[in-house]
Amino acid sequence: MIRCLAIDDEPLALQQIAAYIGKVPFLELAAQCQSAIEARQFLEHDTVDAIFCDINMPDLNGMDFVKSLVVPPLVVFTTAYAEYAVEGFRVNAVDYLLKPFGMQDFQRAALRLKERMDSSPTPPTTPTSPTTPTPPIPNDDTLFLKTEYRIVKVSISDIRYVEAMSEYLKVWLDSEQKPIITLLSMKKMEERLPDCFMRIHRSYIVNLKKIREVNKNRVIMDADTYLPVGDMYKDTFQAYLDTKFLGK
Repeated sequence: MIRCLAIDDEPLALQQIAAYIGKVPFLELAAQCQSAIEARQFLEHDTVDAIFCDINMPDLNGMDFVKSLVVPPLVVFTTAYAEYAVEGFRVNAVDYLLKPFGMQDFQRAALRLKERMDSSPTPPTTPTSPTTPTPPIPNDDTLFLKTEYRIVKVSISDIRYVEAMSEYLKVWLDSEQKPIITLLSMKKMEERLPDCFMRIHRSYIVNLKKIREVNKNRVIMDADTYLPVGDMYKDTFQAYLDTKFLGK
């Protein structure tokens, strides 16, 4: 099932998209938003697989909204203006629906979403014998991660933060400009990392030692990296801050 977020400032258009989503068996409507700002607030505490997003909206247009997302879902743009099509595909949009569009056009976009989702490989599951002992995890500062066709050794202390990206994770390191991309779940990574790492959002695990600043509901890692703190994780993160805070 593909969880979808519908965004349009026109109530009738938003209602139509929601109705179309309800007619496609493999789509699930997670929420409806009448502005990009409302959608951003929703994504601070929840995640979706895809968004159907209008472009021409007040305050923040859909194109700029998608560009601002650190981990953008799959995107289908909807608009009445054909000149946005080229720019839409520059941000790797899955499809572009020109208003007014019907159910047939919407189904085409939905199938493209499904194809893009299905093209992401899933890790094979191998049954293990209950008599086979689980090897102990060495108590050292290293992990081995599979990326592309290689298995690379990573120093845990080198990890700045971990970012979820569909079935994959981006592991950002101090020593590398580009992240290591590996097929792994956030839960598995969270279980393996030591106590100096904390889940602050459904999409982020941070190395607490590398936080530069905390500003409202954001963790600032450096001048270009601002990570949101999700509602589900605020209390735990605040409790950690309270143990470290000096001052009145």
